[in-house]
Amino acid sequence: MSAHPTLPLVDSTFRSNYQRMYDAVQTVIAGKPEAITNTIVVLLAQGHLLLEDVPGVGKTMLAKSLARSVNGSVHRIQFTPDLLPSDVTGVSVFSPQDHEFTFHPGPIFANIVIADEINRANAKTQSALLECMEEQQVTVDSITHPLQRPFMVVATQNPIDSEGTFALPEAQRDRFMGRISMGYPHREAEISMLTSHHVAEPLDSLGSVLELEQLRQMIEQVRQVTVTDRLSGYVVDLGRATRDHPHISLGASPRALVQWVRAAKSHAAINGRDHVLPEDVRGVAEMLLSHRLILTRRALSEGVEPAALIQELVSATPVG
Repeated sequence: MSAHPTLPLVDSTFRSNYQRMYDAVQTVIAGKPEAITNTIVVLLAQGHLLLEDVPGVGKTMLAKSLARSVNGSVHRIQFTPDLLPSDVTGVSVFSPQDHEFTFHPGPIFANIVIADEINRANAKTQSALLECMEEQQVTVDSITHPLQRPFMVVATQNPIDSEGTFALPEAQRDRFMGRISMGYPHREAEISMLTSHHVAEPLDSLGSVLELEQLRQMIEQVRQVTVTDRLSGYVVDLGRATRDHPHISLGASPRALVQWVRAAKSHAAINGRDHVLPEDVRGVAEMLLSHRLILTRRALSEGVEPAALIQELVSATPVG
């Protein structure tokens, strides 16, 4: 049964709350409207986000400002080769006074968890994090501890520096609903940043514009956005097209298609609709597929870009 069974699907309050979140984050992250929108889409769809970009473009700041705007808790984990799974999930410590073990939660217990440079941790620690993402809980010594709600992991990695890194396997990348790249800001945004940041840190003056309960209500409203069988068929056809394309050796998984629908519902809601349209499916396609498609060696040698392939597939696949 829904936690909020009487909520309207999508109303003016939803749109107003979304705009307040967007405007708040934009005061810190200037000149990146698409990155902010896609991050909120993933948050409202209760997915996880992979940020791949060079250092210093605001990846961590984006996650921190989003958490602060909704009055949520945020923990940052700096991934290193010597990081242990228990450093992420927490550990049970024996208390001599009480003669029992007490669980000490790790940094995974937060509304938004920033996993900085996730590809610098070993595979065992990466798997511990990704298990938390999938199960929404931590099990230590056969005792299950539920994670906070809402819960979102924002993982960052630098695609340029590969020395001393452990690349995420394809099956683990599939756990992330979306992947975005911040990119460098345009000239005017950089000038504005230099003008404002040397006076004060914008994040310090960012206050919450929503309470967590309001965010939970928005997430519930996104869940109630309707998807017709025709649109579900469209998503399946797009997914199957990625598996049959001659330039793609590994296409979208069934899990990817489920997350695609959830992201499309979120995209529809922030655009004021209580039902998904084809443009919602297309609007999140690149974010959802860019880290999942594995190109053939021939495609890579010919310089084929995943973004161009995604655009080609979307244009060539009709709505059934």
